[in-house]
Amino acid sequence: MKWNRTTLYAGLSAALAIGALAWAFAPRPAPVEVATARQAPFEQWIEEDGQTRLRERYTISAPVAARVARSTLREGDAVAAGDVVAVLTPVMSSMVDERSAREAAARLRAASAGVERAAARVERGRIALEEARLNLQRDERLAADGYVSVSRLDSSRLAVGAAQRELDAARAEHELATHERAQAAAVLQPARPGTATGEPLAVRSPVAGVVLRLPLQSEATVTPGTALLDVGDPKQMEVVAELLTTDAVQARPGTRVAIERWGGPPLEGRVRRVEPAAFTKVSALGIEEQRVKVLIDPVDPPPEWQRLGDGFRVTVRVITTSAADALQVPVGALFPTGEGFAVFRLDEGRAKLQPVDVGGRNGSMAWVEAGLVAQQQVILYPPATVREGSRVAVRKP
Repeated sequence: MKWNRTTLYAGLSAALAIGALAWAFAPRPAPVEVATARQAPFEQWIEEDGQTRLRERYTISAPVAARVARSTLREGDAVAAGDVVAVLTPVMSSMVDERSAREAAARLRAASAGVERAAARVERGRIALEEARLNLQRDERLAADGYVSVSRLDSSRLAVGAAQRELDAARAEHELATHERAQAAAVLQPARPGTATGEPLAVRSPVAGVVLRLPLQSEATVTPGTALLDVGDPKQMEVVAELLTTDAVQARPGTRVAIERWGGPPLEGRVRRVEPAAFTKVSALGIEEQRVKVLIDPVDPPPEWQRLGDGFRVTVRVITTSAADALQVPVGALFPTGEGFAVFRLDEGRAKLQPVDVGGRNGSMAWVEAGLVAQQQVILYPPATVREGSRVAVRKP
């Protein structure tokens, strides 16, 4: 009896040990997360940072070298078309040093001497003309009496014309010498602030808008072409985004765009133009990228854009694909296979491999065109241990 009890205890212990080992080494259901396939509107987009800018920006510059008066305008002030935005006055003459003053004085004395010489030549020409006229009168009386030939009378008349031309040339030289003397005298005039040297020139705004930039606020002397201020209409706003060339081919004119992360509710826009030439840009990781500028026009009314200004940062989503009612699953459920994509659907506690046709993907959801039906559960981020037919356990959130 004792032996039989010992045998029984040993058999029970061995059975318990074998059961424990079998339980310990038996495959357990893999814990997984699941999601449900649902019908909902789907959008696929290209997301990129953008920047606002005025469609038309006018830089008003100085047309001549002048001194610009202190501006009463400030950035953000409204101006109408034709309003005076800057007043230019002629610049003062430069200061003259001792050496230059002596040279200028010498030129003035030479110019004065030239005026006296020209005056003497005018007087000599006047006397010569008077003499020629007297000779002509005498020859005309003698010719009437037959004492002078016709050829001599013609010579006297030509002499009068030549003397008149000499007098005209002398008077022109005298006038030229007078102007040269005035020019030499102007160099010696002292430069005094506040001296009226000409009429002020009013620079007017070509369009109605607001002052965007005012590089010169105080009085200053400027050269021709110096920018005085920038003017633009904030109601004429656009967004510029630099897209990769591989993405820009999908952003056709008229494509819908969502403008977000600007500090307010999302706004709607449309692609107006994709510039024809790309450029190279180095990313933050040091990678050379080919990008192209895409111009986007806002669709929402202007009041929605009053809080946005020139050069504000925004985020744009260019909608490349959209569907009103699409079967969607999280992108974390997809994984590539030899012929496309597949998912693991949950079927009575086991994972079933299901190939699917994907119509598009965005940052979070994938559009499944075929392979699944609504309300089916799929495994998210399936671990490497999950295979066809593997037992799985849904992890509680």
